[in-house]
Amino acid sequence: MLQQFNSFISKNGLFQPEQRVLLAVSGGVDSMVMAELFSQAGFRFGIAHCNFQLRGSESDDDERFVQSIADQYDVPFYFTKFCTTAFADLRKISIQMAARELRYAWFEEVRHQDGFDLIATAHHKDDQVETFFINLLRGTGIAGLHGIPLRNGKVIRPLLFTSREQIVSFADEKNISFREDSSNNSLHYTRNIIRHQLIPMLQSIDPDYSSQVTATIERIQGIEAVLKPIVETCRKKVIQREDSKWVVEISELRKLKPLKAWMHELFSPFGFNEPTIQQIIESFDKESGKTFYSSDYRIIKDRSQLIITVQGNETPDETHESLVIDEATMTVDFPIRLSFQSVTRKNDDPISPDKNRATLDREKLAFPLTLRRWEPGDFFRPFGMNKRKKLSDFFIDEKIPIPDKESCWLLCSAGQIVWVIGHRIDHRFRVTNHTNELLVVDYLL
Repeated sequence: MLQQFNSFISKNGLFQPEQRVLLAVSGGVDSMVMAELFSQAGFRFGIAHCNFQLRGSESDDDERFVQSIADQYDVPFYFTKFCTTAFADLRKISIQMAARELRYAWFEEVRHQDGFDLIATAHHKDDQVETFFINLLRGTGIAGLHGIPLRNGKVIRPLLFTSREQIVSFADEKNISFREDSSNNSLHYTRNIIRHQLIPMLQSIDPDYSSQVTATIERIQGIEAVLKPIVETCRKKVIQREDSKWVVEISELRKLKPLKAWMHELFSPFGFNEPTIQQIIESFDKESGKTFYSSDYRIIKDRSQLIITVQGNETPDETHESLVIDEATMTVDFPIRLSFQSVTRKNDDPISPDKNRATLDREKLAFPLTLRRWEPGDFFRPFGMNKRKKLSDFFIDEKIPIPDKESCWLLCSAGQIVWVIGHRIDHRFRVTNHTNELLVVDYLL
């Protein structure tokens, strides 16, 4: 196996002999064989171990075992403990996904801080096949069916040339110690169901099933490589970045055929899956306001557009908080950034048309002012109008996108709206020929 290992690394240019590689070692047979191969090959490496605190004392025993192995190899050892369950609850994701996010972020931190060139994980051919079926069940499309990549940024998989059976055989032959993870036998996890139930069934149908699936994965990888530049060109044309959001014209999407396939390729990077994408398509001809969520993003159907934003972490209290601004205030940095400047008016001073600047008659203001979120039922008198207007109607008439409306702040004086920040001042606080003192307020984006 050592010869195959060296040949695989050389053939695929995974790394150079002088480079330092950080090995992700759980203590299981796969990662222990990887560590032994690195040692036998004479490569420079360190060992990193994550204790996810999911199996009580068993997890702690794994940690001590891996540390003893690092001592035997006389290589640097790094370990950490994660509150995995709490992190999963906080992010509202599965334990498996939480563990993945935590470990890869920590591996990269160690790699960067201690001067390692790459991170190596012990994924092998069987993991490749299992991942293929997991993603097939999830409906991830081509991007998921390409399996586990040989290289992903700074992460490499130097055991993808071999199978679990060959790894176990090598461990037996070389008397390599390893730890059995009891959770690997639990049918609570999708991967274990595939490993212990689906794979044996496939083997009974075709003993060479693994080679067939691997060949299919390689063909899908080739197709993806061909299609990726085409999809990226389309993505740049259709999805426009505007500050903290992405805007998609529905009319541009309608031109794409077949629409559902294009939608999947364009929106899957934001975490939207097949059923949700179908619902988004069905919303095209419906009224505004329909919202769709992935784990980290949301899409709002707003008139003729789809608006993609990162999901916020605001609580209801934070959403409706208010801030008192006294007469001496010059700047506000939270929850939004504002600057205040009192100016004596000169008759020839022009009034800026910039929507992010409010030039107000200071003598009409009653301090302290209040900065707050808008609320249903709010009224104001938009500049240039002679009657009041509901703020919600103003948003509709001005075609203000829903995300912008949701994040809108008001500057108020004695309970009256002075400025719908970033949009329009109230006519009652405008500068007139009788104005002597100005208050200039800038919204600093």
